[in-house]
Amino acid sequence: MSNRHGNLSINSDNIFPIIKKWLYSDHDIFYRELISNGCDAITKLKKLDLMGEYDLPQDFEPKIRIVVNPEEKTLKFIDNGLGMTADEVEEYINQIAFSGATDFLEKYKDKASEEQIIGHFGLGFYSAFMVADAVHIDTLSWQKDAVPVHWECDGGTEFDMSDGSKDTVGTEITLFLNEDCLEFANEYRAREVIEKYCSFMPTPIFLEKENAEPEYETIPADEVTEKDTVIETIVEEAKFEEKENEDGTKEQVEVSPRTEKAKIVKRPVALNDTHPLWSKHPNECTDEEYKTFYRKVFQDYKEPLFWIHLNMDYPFNLKGILYFPKINTEYDSIEGTIKLYNNQVFIADNIKEVIPEFLMLLKGVIDCPDLPLNVSRSALQNDGFVQKISDYITKKVADKLSGMCKTDKESYEKYWDDISPFIKFGCLKDEKFCDKMNDYILFKNLEDKYLTLPECLKVEEPEADASSETEQTESSAESEQAENEEDTEKDTRKPVYYVTDVQQQGQYINMFKEQGMDAVILDHNIDTSFITQLERRNEKVRFVRIDADLTESLKEEVSEEELKEARETLTETFRKALGNEKLNVSVEKLKNADIASVLTLSEEGRRMQDMMKMYGMAGMDPSMFGGDQTLVLNTGNALVQYILNNRDSEHVPVFCEQLYDLAVLSNHPLSTEAMSKFILRSNQIMMLLTK
Repeated sequence: MSNRHGNLSINSDNIFPIIKKWLYSDHDIFYRELISNGCDAITKLKKLDLMGEYDLPQDFEPKIRIVVNPEEKTLKFIDNGLGMTADEVEEYINQIAFSGATDFLEKYKDKASEEQIIGHFGLGFYSAFMVADAVHIDTLSWQKDAVPVHWECDGGTEFDMSDGSKDTVGTEITLFLNEDCLEFANEYRAREVIEKYCSFMPTPIFLEKENAEPEYETIPADEVTEKDTVIETIVEEAKFEEKENEDGTKEQVEVSPRTEKAKIVKRPVALNDTHPLWSKHPNECTDEEYKTFYRKVFQDYKEPLFWIHLNMDYPFNLKGILYFPKINTEYDSIEGTIKLYNNQVFIADNIKEVIPEFLMLLKGVIDCPDLPLNVSRSALQNDGFVQKISDYITKKVADKLSGMCKTDKESYEKYWDDISPFIKFGCLKDEKFCDKMNDYILFKNLEDKYLTLPECLKVEEPEADASSETEQTESSAESEQAENEEDTEKDTRKPVYYVTDVQQQGQYINMFKEQGMDAVILDHNIDTSFITQLERRNEKVRFVRIDADLTESLKEEVSEEELKEARETLTETFRKALGNEKLNVSVEKLKNADIASVLTLSEEGRRMQDMMKMYGMAGMDPSMFGGDQTLVLNTGNALVQYILNNRDSEHVPVFCEQLYDLAVLSNHPLSTEAMSKFILRSNQIMMLLTK
């Protein structure tokens, strides 16, 4: 081939943005592109061998070599793949309208196996010009009697091509780095980038420094292979010690045998794992392998709770492992990492088109060769296919979790506190996930037992007093019609009572326990939104905080006439003592006479307050949204009776203030000013006992 000088064919049809720095978001990505091209070339050569088109040498070892030379400011990418002829260089490099892999598959479509070939000759190659002032290619094709080719370009649209001197099949690309990018010729920086993008590429990748002093290692002599360069043989003779026998005779006993070791030039170690764990069948993987892989990939030495191994061939090819890490923080501050691969080539972290938002809390890897990528391999083309992949991943996660709840509920319960924020967040973000998980969401009750939502609804209300059972039976027929009419106006949904702060709401919890009632604990900041959604999706359920109202089970049966007068008197007395004419006061006779007062806040009002806090509106008046509180006074309590019967006593205002603050304290913390007054007043009340 005569020397040739020409212009690169760049036109609107092939859309080749040569040297444009915006082609790739990260400059270091050229490593991935050039190494991928080398892997593709090797894959193609092996296929040609399988198809009988080419005979690989018996000692053929596929490999990619990266050689850094900081002194010369060069970087070399060397593969022993199928190489290129002058015509192929013309087609794939000079005319950037074609993809090497597309052409290759078309030519051999009847013989090629189904294995995917990425193949991005052309655009991938030109990513080199993001960091190099000039690039040289030396290549020799696998084809019989092929002539080696030398190609060079200084970063403009002109090139020079001539016969080369390469004598082995494959391609060597040399980058002459520009002054701004010399870091990429640093051995440690090169290792960092290769491990970032190429840790699991299917061809072994080796990194070396040009003209570096050789390193050595010592191995047993019987482990030396033909490929090892032996520097010297080290022999350690056997050692003996004299030993005296029982009969007094002595003999020499061998204490260490003769050993023969070889000092060899250190064997190169590949930087990548060509058979990553996700590429294996789940049945072939051990728990320890899963944990080791997790530590290696994510540098997280806390063991994951459990994992899901994705392995799908139809209707698309997808493999991967998703890990559930132990969560110690609130859901909105958790940051997971889902690494996306295409045929073991790293694409990016946390691609939102493929990974549902709530799964971003997990850590894992997903490899999908069928992903439609753009030319830079970094951005996904948005289409329905990508959505199907996302839906599949969601379904597999839901299947794993629901299956665990059904078949291994003990383990599921053990993990629940750690994974519940993730599951609840997922239910809020993804309706299909919520539908699948609805009956497998756990609620921890006051006895630290875990219940599903269906189990919560099966919990019976406490039985009525046995002494009145006969009377109730006799009157039931007469009142049935009236009750049915009343039910049409009532909220017929089954209440599920819940606690948000076990310590703060301790008084209410004790009241419930005394009556054999139960509640579940919902103390995460996501729970307000979560239970609102569950109510929308489960029409027969309503969640009620334990202090939202006093259920009939906590009250004694008292006639309305008996309470009416007490309500009027106590309302007037407390409003006057507290200086609050808008104070809502309710009067009941509770079964527990030790309780003087409690504070209730309607479920709707409290949820509105929570939403106001979430959206930074905490300073607004909650009563605007029906969030006013009600002070409930127990007429069965001696102190309340004292106030009722001694409303003109000088001590009554102090007692009213104290009962109100005690009720508030059992519901939520006092303000700083109110707490100071409460402490001072408590001291004053104790002083009354000394008089």
